[in-house]
Amino acid sequence: MGLLSYRAATLDDVPLLVGWHADPEVSRYWDGETFTADGVRNRLEREAVNAWIVEEDGEPVGYLQSWWEEEEGPRRGGIDGFLVPAVRGRGIMPTVARMLAERLLDEGWQYVTVDPYAWNERAIRGWAKAGFVEESQHPADDEHVSDWVLMRYRPGV
Repeated sequence: MGLLSYRAATLDDVPLLVGWHADPEVSRYWDGETFTADGVRNRLEREAVNAWIVEEDGEPVGYLQSWWEEEEGPRRGGIDGFLVPAVRGRGIMPTVARMLAERLLDEGWQYVTVDPYAWNERAIRGWAKAGFVEESQHPADDEHVSDWVLMRYRPGV
């Protein structure tokens, strides 16, 4: 594994993100969604979401987003993400997810969560390696097409 980092996604990343989401090995983890260039631009402009490009040795290898609840008080919310299939299984996402979660807490967030699908055991293991601990399991709802697991980041885990 090379030097890992993440940076803010920009409009220059639109073609990259369109291509990544078009890959069935990515879209299947995002409810089968693919996006046009306009769709990606709209997603990058959302108010309560920050989009990040994951890099290994300066090369884009994945996507993270941090989103927050728009309520009064300390900011709280979660992260979502994926890696391109060629780099999965090497510990990249747990490392970068921990980096982002720590940054968010340092910025004053009350907590950071993830909500993988219960069937996605690889993601659950990866989030656990990053320091996320299962809090509860839930049935499908308006935001999840199947059963899902709520996990909260615990520093030092």
